[in-house]
Amino acid sequence: MQKSKLGFWQLWNISFGFFGVQIAYSLQSANISRIFATLGADPHSLSFFWILPPLMGMIVQPLVGKYSDRTWCKLGRRIPYLFLGSIIAIAVMCLLPNAGSLGLSIGGAMIFGLIALMLLDTSINMAMQPFKMLVGDMVGEEQKAKAYSIQRFLWNAGSLVGYVFPFVFAWIGLANTAPSGQIPDTVKYSFYIGALILILCVLFTTLKVKEMPPKEYAEFHGIDLEKQKNEKTPGFLTLLKNAPSTFWSVGLVQFFCWAAFLYMWTYTNGAIADNVWGTSDVRSEAYQSAGNWVGILFAVQAIGSLLWALVIPKFRSIKIAYAVSLLIGAVGFLSVFFIHDRYLLFISFILIGFAWAAMLAVPFTILTNSLKGEHIGTYLGLFNGTICLPQIVAAACGGLLLKLMGGAQVSMFIVAGILLILGSLSILFIRINKN
Repeated sequence: MQKSKLGFWQLWNISFGFFGVQIAYSLQSANISRIFATLGADPHSLSFFWILPPLMGMIVQPLVGKYSDRTWCKLGRRIPYLFLGSIIAIAVMCLLPNAGSLGLSIGGAMIFGLIALMLLDTSINMAMQPFKMLVGDMVGEEQKAKAYSIQRFLWNAGSLVGYVFPFVFAWIGLANTAPSGQIPDTVKYSFYIGALILILCVLFTTLKVKEMPPKEYAEFHGIDLEKQKNEKTPGFLTLLKNAPSTFWSVGLVQFFCWAAFLYMWTYTNGAIADNVWGTSDVRSEAYQSAGNWVGILFAVQAIGSLLWALVIPKFRSIKIAYAVSLLIGAVGFLSVFFIHDRYLLFISFILIGFAWAAMLAVPFTILTNSLKGEHIGTYLGLFNGTICLPQIVAAACGGLLLKLMGGAQVSMFIVAGILLILGSLSILFIRINKN
């Protein structure tokens, strides 16, 4: 079945809720290590707090993909899961920054924070994944690159907003320090406002986007409904066995990329506080100011990503664009180790943003063009494992690597740079094919 091309605003509406989801994700990635360090976590243990969230993601995402492929109700196929994930995320965003204010012991606050982080990451991914699936469901192959570009723009715009919240709130006068073991108001209110924006954006998508009913969807993707009814739904292992080669080759690249960024999210707060502000005292104003500046640096990264996203389509080869982007990002990571000026770090994080731009769009463009519509949701859920697994491995190895690198958190940026170089080299194994 040939479907007429969607207009710009139709493509925009499909992905608009991504803006709110990404605000939540950026608040998590920029502030979680700061939160746990403020609660009293040892730097060598910080990476361990990142193990459970991606582990849950590996379990939840394939299930969301599989069951949403077979779901249909008044809200649609993917939107019910998007809505549920968002509601959970909103609740956790209001609870997590209060981990140190509930009268719990340090250990109790850590456990509470860990459970909240696990639920937050799982729910954010539960809300995020359906947006990628909606593009695969509703957009023809010739428009997918444009659709993912819009999604990438909203991703980066949401990141920009979420990252600068603590800095802005400190600038307008909210408290940037708090009693020992508690989280500053600048961070608390960032999460509260982020939760409000998230629910408004998701409500917009729920009201504006109408998914294809099963019959129309089947015609659009060339699915035989009668045959599908009589066929046993293949299990995850069967689908993985029959996955296109691009699933595995792109997954290898993903492994190195997401391990690198896990180390950035984990160690940037401590690295900048030590390398630029000259402090490791989490109770000090200097440490919390460094934490706010990390948000600014991540926002600069988002700006770099937005700018580079305009350049990527100019490349004749998507593989070359992918490889060049990762190599430039590697230079950005490596340079952080040598820079002690807060403003010069803008250059480093702009370059890191180039790699981030490619990571957001290129893998899914390559993969969805190699998949059939019948199991696309399940495959995208399984592909999320190539995002979660490297984070689990990196988190498990983070403390040991930090010790081997001399204990300075900024040294982990050297590790991240090497990982991106390996990711760039792994692109040689990608063979782009279409079904």
